[in-house]
Amino acid sequence: MEGTAAGAGGLDAVPALEIDPILDDRGTRIIVCCGSGGVGKTTTAAALGVRAAERGRRVVVLTIDPARRLAQSMGIDALDNTPRKVDGIKGSDGGELHAMMLDMKRTFDEIVEAHADPARARAILENPFYQSLSAGFAGTQEYMAMEKLGQLRARDEWDLIIVDTPPSRSALDFLDAPKRLGSFLDGKFIKLLMAPAKVGGRAGMKFLNVGMSMMSGTLGKLLGGQFLGDVQTFVAAMDTMFGGFRTRADATYRLLQAPGTAFLVVAAPERDALREAAYFVERLAAEAMPLAGLVLNRVHGSGAAGLSAERARAAAENLEEGRMGDRGPGKTGLRGVPATSSEPSHHATAADSSARPSAARPSAAPEAAPTADVIEEHGTDPDTDQDLARLTAGLLRLHAERMRVLAREQRTRDRFTALHPKVAVTEVAALPGDVHDLAGLRAIGERLSSPRGGS
Repeated sequence: MEGTAAGAGGLDAVPALEIDPILDDRGTRIIVCCGSGGVGKTTTAAALGVRAAERGRRVVVLTIDPARRLAQSMGIDALDNTPRKVDGIKGSDGGELHAMMLDMKRTFDEIVEAHADPARARAILENPFYQSLSAGFAGTQEYMAMEKLGQLRARDEWDLIIVDTPPSRSALDFLDAPKRLGSFLDGKFIKLLMAPAKVGGRAGMKFLNVGMSMMSGTLGKLLGGQFLGDVQTFVAAMDTMFGGFRTRADATYRLLQAPGTAFLVVAAPERDALREAAYFVERLAAEAMPLAGLVLNRVHGSGAAGLSAERARAAAENLEEGRMGDRGPGKTGLRGVPATSSEPSHHATAADSSARPSAARPSAAPEAAPTADVIEEHGTDPDTDQDLARLTAGLLRLHAERMRVLAREQRTRDRFTALHPKVAVTEVAALPGDVHDLAGLRAIGERLSSPRGGS
């Protein structure tokens, strides 16, 4: 129903996601925040990092968000491919927080430099096809995020790694990256180009000429001879490294399936975001990935949830049409405060930022009459009364709209919990403004760790 409050009926039927036990468990070594774009993954990852560090963990947060919000909120001028310590963390028992932002190309370069001799590495790094591949080949960002995660875990310098997955069209790209790389390396085109390196000598060149003649007509027109030459040179130089790519990708994939990893699916209480969250939950289950639960972010609330949208609208209409009862003209607006307190500022807070439970509740109706008597006794100007009535009616309509939002969010959430009743859920109340510093990240962390997210 449109006017019902966003109660906890749906949440009562599913487990509560408890964040602090996950952060405090020394067996938890990796937390992956995933979900569709624009739902607050980066902020959630950063808030988890701050909270974990201040509870004694040595944490590194890896973000792939190019907007650099993470750096700004942590008081760092810029993040790059090297973890940087965050100052201002009030950690206990040696708790520290480091943060970094994935540099996709630099990570690829580091792999080449680490697994090839200097001459071969230089040839690869200077190859035009490699430069194009490392800068923007489909899936490269996701694969490099996996590579960087494997590197961080192997260093064993941090006891908790929190990953903010790449912003992509599909939340599944992060999981698909190793397989997509494997498909690329196993593709007929790559195998054909690798054949001369495997055969060697004149026989290899003869094989290449035969193979290339079969597709030179079409590919030559589409790609150009120079491009094909660059690809051949790249493949020849990378031949000894292809197996290493696959091995590391498989190892990182198994690491994500291990008990020390926890996936948090982050979503907003919106239809599209929760539809993708449901898809991700199903995919994680199919891939045997350890799902901790769903973080439902930016949930709206109201301190006057007992006042339905219908009643608020009706009261607003009565105020606007002067139908509020038996007092003289000019006092009708004051009779229309049955669902609000006597302080207009409280109405604004309840309607717009879901702040105080004392504001705008049905039980406040008896308090309106003394206020009207006092105003009548002092002879308030009727024009002022009308202004007050219009203001109160406007606030009531704002409250009605807020209750519609709450009801819609509740219905959307309940559809998800009905489909996935075993997935633990926590709700995080929307903040009145953007998070831009450590204090804001701490506030998010407190909401994450509170029962049902403190919504």
